Amino acid sequence: MKRHFGTDGVRGVANAELTPELAFALGRAGATVLTRHARDDARAPIVVGRDTRLSGTMLEAAIVAGITSVGRDVVTLGVVPTPAVACVTRREGAAAGVMISASHNPVPDNGIKFFGPDGFKLPDDVEHEIEAAMDDPNLPRPIGTEIGIARYAANLGKYYYEELYESGAKLDGLHVVVDAANGAAYAIAPYALRKLGATVSEINCENDGARINVGCGATDLRPLQQAVRERIGAGERRVLGVAFDGDADRALFVDETGATVSGDHVMYAIGCDLHARGELTGDAIVGTVMSNIGFERALQRRGIALIRAAVGDRYVLERMRADGYILGGEQSGHVIDLRRNTTGDGPMTAASLFGIVASSGTTLHELVSDVVSAPQILLNVRTSHKEVLETAGVRAAIAEAEAELAGTGRLLIRLSGTEPLIRVMAEGDDRETVEGAAGRVVERIEKELRRLT
Repeated sequence: MKRHFGTDGVRGVANAELTPELAFALGRAGATVLTRHARDDARAPIVVGRDTRLSGTMLEAAIVAGITSVGRDVVTLGVVPTPAVACVTRREGAAAGVMISASHNPVPDNGIKFFGPDGFKLPDDVEHEIEAAMDDPNLPRPIGTEIGIARYAANLGKYYYEELYESGAKLDGLHVVVDAANGAAYAIAPYALRKLGATVSEINCENDGARINVGCGATDLRPLQQAVRERIGAGERRVLGVAFDGDADRALFVDETGATVSGDHVMYAIGCDLHARGELTGDAIVGTVMSNIGFERALQRRGIALIRAAVGDRYVLERMRADGYILGGEQSGHVIDLRRNTTGDGPMTAASLFGIVASSGTTLHELVSDVVSAPQILLNVRTSHKEVLETAGVRAAIAEAEAELAGTGRLLIRLSGTEPLIRVMAEGDDRETVEGAAGRVVERIEKELRRLT
């Protein structure tokens, strides 16, 4: 059985790796398997959304055809954020949800991820069941009135708007610059923030799949920083910025000084607010092995523990659900607040964070100033040859780097779950030491790759 699912659904270059034929097969297998796990209503539809990518309509047509071919109805939402698909799936009583997006990946890529009827991403065993079903020649082939039907229902987005408004955020007095990365939040985020009381300026807020994530959004904060600084320079007060990735399941921020605010900073601000009100379950936040040690130290000073999970929001969520925590996320801006939604939710994170700023009367810069990030270097080696990590030369380089950082920092080597990359992260109190350790490991990996290939 071929493995298709990574840490966040199925991804690849659209029409090359992620083909319409593969999307059709995923639709057939996914609908069949998820029907077994669905609610009692045999006609409960599967909800399908997408981001703005040019390949989105092609893959949408293919996966909808696959789902309806096994007798399950489909409701398409058009361009919506990933968290909206999770929300609508829950609120509409759907059998499942599907989001077509490659998140922060480049324009040529796309992806398909599934949500269960509860709005949570699928566990590994259900994904394996779907993969096995893709090779099953006996999947249903109904005819006549038993064939599934598809309909478009943009009005179901109202459920997501309702949840944003029910957050209780009041943003009067704030000027928010929104960079939607020309992706799924291009319309929803500016509209919702205005309804919550903010003055909103928009950059990269177009339905433009040819420019999704291109020099903008959460993958490149420079345009947002420039826009915020221009407004500060013009004498405006209380100016903040938020940038989403392509499917808006994560968000990064720019504060009133033009400085960037990472997911660690965001979780600190929200976590401290919850902790002060006695609402932070377990007095803990779930982060990842990538969470900066400066974040952990700041939390400890507030009496809050940092629980580390593997990289990937699904692993953060698994730990949260297993141990009853309500707040978790990643440096990259995936923030999961189980009071609000079942997955990473960029617009909701923005509403929550800006709501704290507005109600506290302080600035975002002051709210997160206790988080002093230690120097952290992340280097990528693009390769699909993961076996290089087992070579004697690479193992020796890793051991030397770990010895160099012992007591003052740490080294983390991992494979990306969404791209053919080996990621090398080094962190510690001395930047020169950190940079040197990471650089030497990367040099050795690249040397061994040349030998292998």
